Amino acid sequence: MTDLVYLYDGSFAGFLCCIFESYAQREIPTGIYPEEDFLPTLFPTRAISTDQNHALRVYKKVTKCSPYAAELLRRGFLTCLPQKEEAMYRLVEKLLREGPLFLRNRSDETLYPVAKAVRHLEGEAHLLKGFTRFSDLGGVLGGEIAPKNRVLPLLARHFSARYLNETFFLYDRTHHEALFYAAGKAVIRPLEDFQMAPPDEAEARYRLLWKRFYDTVAIKERYNPRCRMTNMPKRYWGLMTEFQDADYFMARNSPAALSAPGAPGGIPAPGIPPGSGPTAPGSTL
Repeated sequence: MTDLVYLYDGSFAGFLCCIFESYAQREIPTGIYPEEDFLPTLFPTRAISTDQNHALRVYKKVTKCSPYAAELLRRGFLTCLPQKEEAMYRLVEKLLREGPLFLRNRSDETLYPVAKAVRHLEGEAHLLKGFTRFSDLGGVLGGEIAPKNRVLPLLARHFSARYLNETFFLYDRTHHEALFYAAGKAVIRPLEDFQMAPPDEAEARYRLLWKRFYDTVAIKERYNPRCRMTNMPKRYWGLMTEFQDADYFMARNSPAALSAPGAPGGIPAPGIPPGSGPTAPGSTL
């Protein structure tokens, strides 16, 4: 059959089952899509059921050919690469047909888009290790991020080790899932909707202290907004404590904020034209 579209459940195992089905039926699908994201088409479709044994057979075969390719598949599946399933399918097909030698060529047309997407994923995860801000919510640490890629699996080990004796969660607004950690165990679960609770008075004061520290340690003479946005991309500012407005520093059941959130001459929040105030730490080039 030609021009056939595979539909799967959106899981990594489900994607591997699409590869298994392709080889079992000796057919090359026109497209591979998660069922929830698929739009109606004139092409015939087939729903591929997820079989863990089939998925494991495919993954073991890829690993035997190249552990690096297997890692590319695992991480490539977490990226925001458009039509990533088709790109990774082509990678596996070429690997099984030609062997792993082409993986040495970083400019290979099959390898390059997947490897580039994985580098973007890893770079974003690295930045969020430093840009993620947690709040103390009654003894539980809570944070929110809005990444382009599904970075929670990469962040789980880092934050679990960093907050080993804490209980925390980290919500991904983009992909509607959350990392939960307690008693030495971390899990990632779907979470369709989430609204962070307002801070109590103690947490509001901690937020205010961080904001004042951030504003105060800056060096006025080295104000460099372009360098700041290079080292701290602006798309992350919306969830970082140091860039919030006064409402963010308002305690629960409090009619007013604890205090003006910025120190004198502090750095303006996004959307506020910068004056002559000092720059942020790390912008001193």
